[in-house]
This record gives sequence, structure tokens and C-alpha cells, in this order.
Amino acid sequence: MSRLARDDKAAVLAPDLSPAAMLARVLYRDALMLVIDKPAGIPVHAGPGRGPNLEMYLDALRFGLPQIPALAHRLDRDTSGCLVLGRHRRALARLGRLFAAGLVTKVYWAVLEGAPAESEGLIALPLRKRTDDKRRWHMMVHPEGQSAVTDFRVLGSSGGRSWVEFRPKTGRTHQVRVHAAALGCPVVGDPVYGPGAVPVKQAPDEPLMLHARAVTLPLYEKREPITVEAPVPPHMRAVLKACGLEA
Repeated sequence: MSRLARDDKAAVLAPDLSPAAMLARVLYRDALMLVIDKPAGIPVHAGPGRGPNLEMYLDALRFGLPQIPALAHRLDRDTSGCLVLGRHRRALARLGRLFAAGLVTKVYWAVLEGAPAESEGLIALPLRKRTDDKRRWHMMVHPEGQSAVTDFRVLGSSGGRSWVEFRPKTGRTHQVRVHAAALGCPVVGDPVYGPGAVPVKQAPDEPLMLHARAVTLPLYEKREPITVEAPVPPHMRAVLKACGLEA
């Protein structure tokens, strides 16, 4: 592993979650919701291990309200980017209806090993949880699974890797990661769906390169939908620039 890869991985594994850092991660705020730039390397809520999770640090984001904001949806532990929070119960209910109805547009950027055979397309492969793996969430393509549909578009490539935009039309667990692997191009740094069937306790050499780039919500009936973008995380900047990112 290169020194740069080691530094990127260390930063991802130990994100700054101080109150000041959490405030700096706010991308959008109004009376109903917050959108924050979730750091990679921490789960959004407590899992079976009851370890550190993002919900433990949301108190800094009250902005004068008596209650702590709550998750309107989820991102994987090692996925960075746009995470939507409801600021109170009624707001959370409204956001929940939007997500359930498929009215929220989500855009992910990923760095993939290799490149898809086509420059753009639609992946429609149903997914369900593997029943033979009790240790973790491990999804698989299965004809009896739940419907899962994802649009993809290749934005650039370099050094045997590609920069791909994904727009999931459904919200299944690990959907983008499983669909990327089904293309024959797993997300770089994916310990579950990457090449070689990496054992559970063995971490990949690089952090997961999957970023929730943008989210669009029609939150208010008489206003234009709200679109929020998250900046490219440090551990993805160099490879995305090599693939053609100009910013």
C-alpha cells in the first residue's frame, strides 16, 4: 500500500466528529430538514456491536430546537456524502413519505475496478439478503429478491479504473455496490463485493470509493425541488482528477 493510500485510509477510519466539525458538515438547513456531508468510516446508527455511530454526534445539530434531528434514510458505514435528517417528527414523516414513494433523486459517484462494457445503461437485478452469512449484511442478485433498478453513466477513466455516476431508482441495501459488482466492476475498496472474496476481518488496502454526491427532494409543494451536493471527499480526489474531474 502506498503512503498516500495509508493516509487516506487512516483519515477515513478516524473522522473528526467534534461539534465544530459536525456544524461544518451541514450542507443545507431549513425549518424541516438538514442535509449533512456524512464522513466515511462511521455507521449512521448503532448496529449489533453498539459501537460509535453518527447518531451519537447529532446533538450539535439542533440549531435551537429541543429535539435532536433524526435520520430520514441511511448510508453505508464507509460511504460518504449527502445524508438527509428530519428536524422534528412531522418533518421526518414528510421526508419518509418522499423516500417511500421514490420521489427523492439520489446521485452517487464511484470509482470502479475496470470499466463497464457500455458507457451508460440501466441495471435491473433484484436483490435479497444472503441467508448463509449471519455475520454481516451481504446482499445478492436473486430472481426472488426485491426489485432493484439503477441507472449508470461512465464519466471518465484512468489506469484501469473508471469514474461512474449511479442513480438508484430503488433503495435496497448495498444496491449500488452489488449492481457495480454485477457489471464486473466492483467499487474500489469494497470488502464485501470486491474481487477475491475478501474475508470479513481483512480490510482492503484502500477505503471504499463510493460517495453520495447529490440528493434532490420535492419537499415543498409550491417551490422548486431542493438539490444539495456534497464535495468530493479527500480519499477520492486524486483518482477522480486522474479520471477527468476538473474541480
